[in-house]
Parts: sequence; structure tokens; C-alpha cells
Amino acid sequence: MEKRIGIVAIIIENRESVPKANSILSAYAPIIIGRMGVPYQEKHVNVISIIVDGTTDEIGALSGKLGNLNGVTAKTVLAKEK
Repeated sequence: MEKRIGIVAIIIENRESVPKANSILSAYAPIIIGRMGVPYQEKHVNVISIIVDGTTDEIGALSGKLGNLNGVTAKTVLAKEK
């Protein structure tokens, strides 16, 4: 299966989900190219953007597992296929 480049945007509203989210991200480290996390103290949320390079199945599984956590929203944008 062909690899695609994409971005996974993550908003964590439940601080108790942070360790689980980090564990999932660690498990998918082979497809993660870069990561930027910003704790937005005023709104009590953490915003993370992940640059990924993997198959659509791998990226979808990562986004799905994150989105299933309590208080976590994850959305994916993929580059167009060549």
C-alpha cells in the first residue's frame, strides 16, 4: 500500500487522557515525522499537531485510537494522491 503524508490534529480536553494519548503516539512513532504540542492554559486544553507519513490504514488507526479516548478529538488531513 502506498504511503501518504498527512497531519493529525488533536485536541485534548480531558487531562486524564494525556498519558493514554502519549502512549498511542509512542506506539505509532515509526510513521510520525514531527510533533508540536501547545498547552492552551486559558482554555484548559492541549492542542497537538502530528505530521505523519504512512499508509491510510496506519494513519486512520492512529487517528481512530486517539479519537476514542475520553475528551479527545482527532482529525486527519492527507495530501492528495499522486
